[in-house]
Amino acid sequence: MKIAQIAPLAESVPPKLYGGTERIVSYLTEELVAQGHEVTLFASGDSVTQATLVSCADVALRLNPAVRDHLPHQVVMLEEIRQRAHEFDVLHFHIDLLHFPLIRDFADRTVTTLHGRLDLPDLKPFYAAFPDIPLVSISNDQRRPMPPVDWRGTVYHGLPADLLPFTENPRGNYLAFLGRISPEKRPDRAIQIAAKVGMSLKIAAKIDNVDKAYWETVIEPMVKSHPHVEFIGEIDEREKADFLGNAGALLFPIDWPEPFGLVMIEAMACGTPVIAFGCGSVPEVIDNGISGILVDSVTEAAENVEWALRLDRRKVRAAFEKRFTAQRMACDYVDIYRNLPGVRIKAAPIRRSNGQALDLQAVA
Repeated sequence: MKIAQIAPLAESVPPKLYGGTERIVSYLTEELVAQGHEVTLFASGDSVTQATLVSCADVALRLNPAVRDHLPHQVVMLEEIRQRAHEFDVLHFHIDLLHFPLIRDFADRTVTTLHGRLDLPDLKPFYAAFPDIPLVSISNDQRRPMPPVDWRGTVYHGLPADLLPFTENPRGNYLAFLGRISPEKRPDRAIQIAAKVGMSLKIAAKIDNVDKAYWETVIEPMVKSHPHVEFIGEIDEREKADFLGNAGALLFPIDWPEPFGLVMIEAMACGTPVIAFGCGSVPEVIDNGISGILVDSVTEAAENVEWALRLDRRKVRAAFEKRFTAQRMACDYVDIYRNLPGVRIKAAPIRRSNGQALDLQAVA
């Protein structure tokens, strides 16, 4: 199939540091190429891919100090896509909603994965105005606030199986927090949990401009007042493997309807169990008692740290391999592509680059 993947321009694909959506677009794009599809990636020019790259900005917009407003750059990308839409069997958008009016004439061979929260009040009238645009959710819980729309499926995120190595015997006696410093991610809870159990906590996190006041007034004072808490800052993929793999457990103490939570499966890939508050998608991702522990409070989390540390890390990794690989994610999406009403291709069996056939049903 000829497939266009349309990524956000804020970060490169894959991102240099933080950037969950762009990371998933990268994993999906590379796996689709490996399965033999002809893939074109619309993204920033500093992206790295085996697909055909269409540069829609010289570098990721967040990393370009000359960029004041992202919108003009996004509109230029959409015009490029409009002119070239006829070249593709399927166009897969990962940019939320800006493209909806543009794709009316060819929406039946598009799909849009919604990567963010959908419970914001301004979104409901928007999606009610576009009930026929094919959509994919990244968890079933993500769908709850939405009006009736054209859901084509739920596709859980996946990682390349060899991206983050399994660590059976972690070297560090610490708990980990990885993500963003923001009120909904609740790093304050992570600090409280570590303090209650007397364990070290390492925080690897990005601080956006909008969250600087929260960092300076709430989290930074907590970090300074707890001698066993270490703030590392943003880390890259290489550092992530060591950071997660050598942790006793990942703390995921969120306080919002998390659409997916990529860091949970990153930890699972390393064999590291997750202690997570049961918000949003979390109960769909974590197999309670196998890949992690679901809790409802700081006290309950602290009481279950010892149990989490005793979980079999081989079973944590096995849960990842069963449910959250990039190969499974790509196969799910290909199945959705082939069932779009505007797609008329009857495809031959897909083969990976190693020649192994994938068990996919071709749909006319």
